[in-house]
Amino acid sequence: MSVTHLRWGTDELSLLLSYAPEGPVRLLAAGEAAGLPDPALQPELCDRLAHRALPLVEIQTAGSGRLGTSGKRHVDGAASRALRHVGHEEDEEGEEGDEGDEGESLRVLRVRMADEVTGLTVTAVYRLRAGIPALTAEAYVENAGEQPVTLEYVSSFALSNLARGLADGSRWEDGLSLWLAANPWSGEFRWSRATLAQRGLHDVGMVPFGQTGSKNRIAVTSTGSWSSSEHLPLGCVEETATGAALMWQIEHNGSWHAEFGDRFEDVYLALSGPTDREHQWRHRLEPGESFRTVPVSVAVVPSGGFEAAVDAMTRHRRATRRPHPDHQGLPVVFNDFMNSLMGEVSTRALLPLVDAAATAGAEVFCIDAGWYDAEPPGAVGPGGVPGWWDAVGEWVESAPRFPGGLGEVIERIRAQGMVPGLWLEPEVVGVRSPIAAALPDEAFFRRDGVRLVEWGRHQLDLRHPAARGHLDAVVDRLVRDYGIGYLKLDYNIDIGPGTDGPRPADGPGHGLLGHNRAYLDWLDGVLDRHPGLVLESCAAGGSRTDHAILSRLPIHSVSDQQDFRLLPAIAAAAPSAVTPEQGAIWAYPLPEHSEAELGMVMVSALLGRVHLSGRPDLLTPEQAALVRRAVDTYTTYRHLLPGARPRWPLGLPHWRDGWTALALTAEDDTTLLALWRRDGAPRTLHVPLPWVREDSRPRVLFEAGPSPAYEWNGRDLRVTLPVERSAVLLGFGTG
Repeated sequence: MSVTHLRWGTDELSLLLSYAPEGPVRLLAAGEAAGLPDPALQPELCDRLAHRALPLVEIQTAGSGRLGTSGKRHVDGAASRALRHVGHEEDEEGEEGDEGDEGESLRVLRVRMADEVTGLTVTAVYRLRAGIPALTAEAYVENAGEQPVTLEYVSSFALSNLARGLADGSRWEDGLSLWLAANPWSGEFRWSRATLAQRGLHDVGMVPFGQTGSKNRIAVTSTGSWSSSEHLPLGCVEETATGAALMWQIEHNGSWHAEFGDRFEDVYLALSGPTDREHQWRHRLEPGESFRTVPVSVAVVPSGGFEAAVDAMTRHRRATRRPHPDHQGLPVVFNDFMNSLMGEVSTRALLPLVDAAATAGAEVFCIDAGWYDAEPPGAVGPGGVPGWWDAVGEWVESAPRFPGGLGEVIERIRAQGMVPGLWLEPEVVGVRSPIAAALPDEAFFRRDGVRLVEWGRHQLDLRHPAARGHLDAVVDRLVRDYGIGYLKLDYNIDIGPGTDGPRPADGPGHGLLGHNRAYLDWLDGVLDRHPGLVLESCAAGGSRTDHAILSRLPIHSVSDQQDFRLLPAIAAAAPSAVTPEQGAIWAYPLPEHSEAELGMVMVSALLGRVHLSGRPDLLTPEQAALVRRAVDTYTTYRHLLPGARPRWPLGLPHWRDGWTALALTAEDDTTLLALWRRDGAPRTLHVPLPWVREDSRPRVLFEAGPSPAYEWNGRDLRVTLPVERSAVLLGFGTG
């Protein structure tokens, strides 16, 4: 059999593919160019890898199913096996730089495949930047035949032979570890590391008996409109012995699926958007129609494990997001919600907060939920919830709450030198909102023709022009009439698997996918019209922490956690999924906090985006001065965050760890180190910092309460915090 090999990529990350007239295109390996097999020198190895490798794009259709296996796994689709290589192109695409100049070019590989019998054609597309060991992948499927085809699964990326580099004699079930992150509301970024065996995938020994493998899998799935309400849409597989690692992220703001499985005594990874089995997604392709998968990205490093993979993915996230001046300015934002007014806003309540926020050093003041509620503060509607909850949607200021008009508060914000902001929840319309009756049924999510209701809200379908037109008019009016420079875009319901489409053959999951993409397009349109407007991403805290959103919006609220004692575990882990310059952490000082506790409250936000809240208007002068000192300290180094890489000298934080640590290393080798001593932790801790120069001199950047003590021996730091519920921020190499 005549086999052709294709090697493509950069020194940092390359792909090795193979194809033959008798079979599909297969991806044999991905990694450093120097570490890939050479087909000319290692033909037997390449043949072995090809035998184990999946087709480049896995497809399952309603009329073809799978071959050679059964079960719940999304591999061995008959439709994908029937595809044949018909051509490929390697080229470059230009990008716009951060200041609008010509940016770095992308290397692009397009592999075209077709099934001559059915007319199904597939193009796999990979994009790669020099210097970053990460690529983005997606696939395009077109029906060039004469009969309709119903898609039930299409992979965005599929890679086998993950265990090809394991030492002789080691088993993949023990030699490979999988990092996954549970992401519960108010407990986000809960990473855990376990071997494939510990996660339930074993070599059951059936390959010598003619079977492909165990028929089992490790599956991670998100269903519905919250993309990260159960798990982050990313993970990492790591070789225990060498530290070689592959990190993946699915860059989609809706349903997604990832699975690991064994196949011919090796391991594969398959990534996709919604599927028929998991998400009620299917899509009928009529002749001439096409479908595009959701994009995914993969970073591969030869050593350094999880932390090195996060570093590679962090660089990828920065390189692939929409440029925005907020990425460099990092203004301090005050928001009146968390542990503050909690939705009960009014002129009387806000004016003292505006003055206190300015005194604390805030540069943006965002008025949160309730500013549109026609009922007075504290009123409860017929559904037993505050009016600001189920009256959303019209976005007109409340006369009872603002007797002098909302403009009175906006002008006070501006007079205090701050940028005015407002909270919106654009995708929902409350059942008691006049917009619920003003828009047609087709502008909302429906199933079986019935408009959906979730917790007193309807869900807009942004594919409909009336829904999009309504939101465009709202944003343009707020910017024009009030001079709003900041909008917090929240999203507090999960509407389920999706909505009816115009064609019954398409499942509700396809309707949700269409809305997800329409929402992203709406965000792009808003920013195109208002390029200086700052849009904050929020979804019940971190329930929509995905790169589809983060690549467009410059700031992201990572959590709704209200307990300052629990927040450090979230703040310390957040840079694994959100770049530090985008991750907004609450700092909510309250008068009942001790001096040390106020220090802990503030340190939690000082290595990300500072989101002030709480009651600064009720603080004593001494407490207010402490908060201002923290903010002033932040402004001296925040310019370092946009290029900083995260490190975890104590490992990724567990939820109840007594000591928690996060370090950020800037491009000039400055290291910022936050340490939190929580309840029950010993007074003293040794922190290994092997990357810090021996001659660096640590200094305290911010602390509060009893003074910390520390000793530096050129490699390890010995720190003592005298009291529990305290924290310190240290700097190395900062002068």
